[in-house]
Amino acid sequence: MSLSHGRSHPLVLVAKWYEKLFGRLSDYNLCVTDAMKKDLWVNFKIKAVTLYDRPASYFKETPLDLQHNLFMKLAKDYEPFRPRAGSPGADSSAFTQRDGSSGTVLKARGRPALLISSTSWTEDEDFSVLLRALEDYERFIEEGAELPALVCVITGKGPLKDYYNGLIQKLHLKHIQICTPWLEAEDYPLLLGSADLGVCLHKSSSGLDLPMKVVDMFGCCLPVCAIHFECLHELVKHNENGLIFRDSQELAKQLKMLFLDFPSLEGKLHSFRENLRESRQPRWDQSWDQTVLPLLGNGE
Repeated sequence: MSLSHGRSHPLVLVAKWYEKLFGRLSDYNLCVTDAMKKDLWVNFKIKAVTLYDRPASYFKETPLDLQHNLFMKLAKDYEPFRPRAGSPGADSSAFTQRDGSSGTVLKARGRPALLISSTSWTEDEDFSVLLRALEDYERFIEEGAELPALVCVITGKGPLKDYYNGLIQKLHLKHIQICTPWLEAEDYPLLLGSADLGVCLHKSSSGLDLPMKVVDMFGCCLPVCAIHFECLHELVKHNENGLIFRDSQELAKQLKMLFLDFPSLEGKLHSFRENLRESRQPRWDQSWDQTVLPLLGNGE
């Protein structure tokens, strides 16, 4: 509210007074980060319990046959999902192919890496950072680096989508394809569970909450490169489940490092995914039962 109206606007002042007063009168308070918990205590003397956002159960890794079905569906409308020239058989996408005799789905040989980001296309996220990083990645390939081609999918709707689509159309990229689809609700988790790497450009306006899109990506065991802000370390563990960057140059170097051995299972990208699989973080309902139910039980 203060971002749109200014800190001294009467609505902002009334809302702050209201929250400060009634937050102190409540029996229990929940917040979404330890940073917010500290802020509430220091500035308002409000005690709170941290209840982290967790992914819904349908955010999970996508089996290969479902990946293939999704890619074939998206290929009808979006060229980057269509098979490259010379791909065998009609039942092929840019990433997968179904064996005609056995019916088994396989990863396509020489397939591009699938990079995904999601956004509401607002001023909260500066997508020019990603576009500049992709230009650097293209330059790395032109200079001889053995890197895979990239398909970069940016999902979502919002006011700045047309502006960024205009910037994308001005890029001259031979090894990178960018598309900005609006996905059906059931296809979004399937695509996250099929991708190779997620990118998050969300910066918390308060510095006290965490991007839900990364929570969902981690539910799909998808490693993430995320732009730095104050409490991000509570979610993204640098060099463990992803990487944190501060500008486009750093992101470009991270993309180069992660994809140098693609699609090998030896590199950091695979180890990040394995760390996410092993962490087995609780889902939303489990987290609620572990954190909130004991509070309610104590109050009886």
